[in-house]
Amino acid sequence: MGSHDTADGRSARSTRRTFLSASASAAATAVAVPLIAEPAAAGAAAPPPGPGHRIRPQAPDRELRELLRRVDPERIEATVRRLAAFGTRHTLSSQDDPVRGIGAARDWIHERMTAYAAASGGRMTVELQSYVQDPAPRIPTATRITNVVATLRGDTAPNRTYVVTGHYDSRASDVADAVADAPGADDDASGVAVVLELARLMATRRTAATIVFAAVAGEEQGLYGSTHLARQLKAAGADVQGMFSNDIVGSSTADDGTRDPRTLRLFAEGVPTAETPAEATVRQSVGGENDSPSRQLARFVTDVADNDATGMRVRVVYRRDRYLRGSDHIPFLREGWPAGRFTEPHEDFAHQHQDVRVVDGRQYGDLPEFCDFAYIARVARVNGAALWSLARAPGTPRGAVIVTTNLTNDTTLRWQRDDDPDVAGYEVVWRETTAADWQRVVDVGDVTEATVDLSKDNVFFGVRAVGRDGLRSPVAFPKPGS
Repeated sequence: MGSHDTADGRSARSTRRTFLSASASAAATAVAVPLIAEPAAAGAAAPPPGPGHRIRPQAPDRELRELLRRVDPERIEATVRRLAAFGTRHTLSSQDDPVRGIGAARDWIHERMTAYAAASGGRMTVELQSYVQDPAPRIPTATRITNVVATLRGDTAPNRTYVVTGHYDSRASDVADAVADAPGADDDASGVAVVLELARLMATRRTAATIVFAAVAGEEQGLYGSTHLARQLKAAGADVQGMFSNDIVGSSTADDGTRDPRTLRLFAEGVPTAETPAEATVRQSVGGENDSPSRQLARFVTDVADNDATGMRVRVVYRRDRYLRGSDHIPFLREGWPAGRFTEPHEDFAHQHQDVRVVDGRQYGDLPEFCDFAYIARVARVNGAALWSLARAPGTPRGAVIVTTNLTNDTTLRWQRDDDPDVAGYEVVWRETTAADWQRVVDVGDVTEATVDLSKDNVFFGVRAVGRDGLRSPVAFPKPGS
């Protein structure tokens, strides 16, 4: 692209060229990039002037739109009602009663997953992933914990893995009460319904990366099932590049009656749980507290799933989770993987973790009657858009470094090239340090190094991969290096 030259052929200061150089191996190229920001779209904040173009959301393609259209609210409702009908799904309830308790729920979920896998042509496998948990807080005696796990193997990058969970155990007001009715419709049959619906829809579709659909147990007693799942994936050497927990995603109504049927919260931590103190110090020294892998994953979700195809606004919350509580993404954070927790916009505490009862003619308890099934379907679409886009796009770039060994007013970034055959090239993204989201993007081609005529002292940089079909990966935030 050219600049606006003066009459004597020199570039005016306000419209000077900036040069971006990129190299891979011994090759190097120079690309002229204008410093003038293009006009802002109506109602949108203008991006800062500088190299590249305004960054825009990734619009869903025809195939993704078709997948999201097939999300079925009636099927989701049937799943929630069936799980609630087991009476209780408490982790300590019966494991061998055919009609009541966590064992009956486990077997029903396994049956559903197996039926979906039968249509996958062998690409989806289903397992009952079990272990015996020794006595611990909230586990008075040795107890078998069982996850129901469906794995849809990717075609070209099968070790790259994305995980989505809902927990199928439930609880009453007394977390130790394994006998009382605890239908657990919102917490968390709603999340399990999302997982089952996505497994059904994606079983017949092909992806580059692997997707794991898991109904986990033991959440209410201490995240036991998800901890076991994360450890099993770690032991297997899986490259988990993203994980979503769907926990309490069944209602759009707060305890004061306020409704917000088009908003879904996504909790995403800042400084990673698994970082060492030394790593955290480095992150803070360069201002990267808001640029953890989980925050980049959350930005990716808003990029691909906050649109008309899902019908939802994704409200990212810059916290690991809510006060006093935690969900099944936390064990994945502990393993050093990017993860987030989806949950409804408000919570109705009168119906969560409450025994089923009638007071003054009003019924209380976590019952299906208090769920919004159209809302859960939209939550499933958000998850579906994110997982589909992640599993079809290239993986997040590795080894991203911002060179800090020289005092210069330009910025050099380096990264490792992915061996994924779908990678077509890379993009450098950047934003003002006070901006929450990436603002501008520079296409640098199929290279592993780029130099941008913009000071690293003043803005934040990142790198993302681009697939041959135009799908982009989450952004990798570079570490200081040489």
